[in-house]
Amino acid sequence: MRKIVAGVLIVIVLFGLLLYSQRIRGPFHVSGFIEADEVRVGSRVGGRVLRVHVDEGQRVPDDGVLFELEPFDLKEQRAEAAAILAERRAELDRLVAGYRSEEIAQAQARVEQLKANLEKLRNGPRPEEIEAAAKEAKEAEERYRLADLKYKRAEQLLGRGAITQDEFDRISSEVRAARATWEARQARHRLLQKGTREEDIRQAVAQLKEATAALQLLQNGYRSEQIARARAAVEAAEASLRAIDRRIEELTVKGRPGLIVQAIDLHPGDLVGANVPAVSLLDPRTLRVRAYVPENRLNIQVGDRVWVRVDSFPGERFAGRITFISQEAEFTPRNVQTPEERSKQVFRIKVTLEEGHGRLRPGMSADVFFEDGEQAAEADAVSRARP
Repeated sequence: MRKIVAGVLIVIVLFGLLLYSQRIRGPFHVSGFIEADEVRVGSRVGGRVLRVHVDEGQRVPDDGVLFELEPFDLKEQRAEAAAILAERRAELDRLVAGYRSEEIAQAQARVEQLKANLEKLRNGPRPEEIEAAAKEAKEAEERYRLADLKYKRAEQLLGRGAITQDEFDRISSEVRAARATWEARQARHRLLQKGTREEDIRQAVAQLKEATAALQLLQNGYRSEQIARARAAVEAAEASLRAIDRRIEELTVKGRPGLIVQAIDLHPGDLVGANVPAVSLLDPRTLRVRAYVPENRLNIQVGDRVWVRVDSFPGERFAGRITFISQEAEFTPRNVQTPEERSKQVFRIKVTLEEGHGRLRPGMSADVFFEDGEQAAEADAVSRARP
C-alpha cells in the first residue's frame, strides 16, 4: 500500500513539474543572419592588370592598394597636355607683360622723327637757303649771258669763215646748257620763296598721327579681351591635365584600410572593364543582424537594447541595439480576415552589434533575444562592465 501511495505521489510531482515548466517562458527571440556593409570597388578607366597586392580573406593594407593597371598611353597623353599648358601659360604671360621696352622705344623714336619732319615742313626753307638759291640763280644768269655773247660772236665768225662748223656747234651747246642751268636755279629759288606745299604738310600730319597711335597701342599693352581669352585657354588646359591625372590615379585601385577582401579573382594580364566592380570588400565594423518580428510582438522601438547568440560561441551573448524597424509588413496575405492570419505578418528589423567585431562573421546564423525591465537593466550593466 505504501508503495502505491509513493508511486502516486511521484506521478503527481512529475505532472506538476511538467505543467510548471510549460508555464515558464524564456525571453522572446527571433532568428536571423549576421551581415555587414559590402563595398565593391573598381576602376573608372579600366585596363590590363599590372599587379595584384591582396588576396581573399586579407585585410586591406594601410596604403589601401588592392591592384594596379597598366598605364597604356596615359603618360604620353599627360606629357602632351603638360606641354600645351606650358605653351598657353607662356602666351598668357606675354599678353599680361605687354610689349617689350625696345618696341616701345622704337615707336617713340619714330614719333619724334615725324614730329621733327612736320616742324621742318611747317617752318619752310630758311632765309639762308633762299639767299643761297638767289645767288646761285644770279650766278647761273651771268654764265648764261656770257655764253650768249660768245654764241653771237661765233655766228659772225662762222659767217666770215673764221671758225669751223664744229666749233660753232660746241659753242651753241654751251649756251643752251647755261640757259637750262639758269632756268633751273630760278625755279628752285621761286620754290623756296613759296615755302612747303600744303599737301606735304597734311601728309606729314597723318604720318605723325599714325605713329602716335601705334606708340599708344604699345604703351597700353594688349586688350583685356585677349588676356581673358588666353586665361580661359590656360584654365581649359589645366582642366585637361587634371582629368588625365585623375585617370592615372584610377590606375591604382584602393580600398579603405581595415576592410576585409571578400572576393577577388584577378591576375596580371587580366582585363578590367571601366566602372565595373572588380573587388568585393566587407566592413567588419558594421556587423548587424537582419531578422523579422511578428506583428503581435511589435512592442519594440529603435534604440532598444537586445542581446545576440550564435551557434559558434555557445553560452556567450553579444550586446546590440535595434537601429531599424520597417514601416511596412512583409509576407502579408492578400486579405486578412482573422486574428490568426494577422499574426503571420512580420516586420524586418536591424540589430547593430556592439560587441564581437573580431569574432563574429557575416553569414552566421544568430538569435536575437528581446529583454525588458530588470533583464534589460542587468544586460546593460553587464555590457558596461565588459572591457
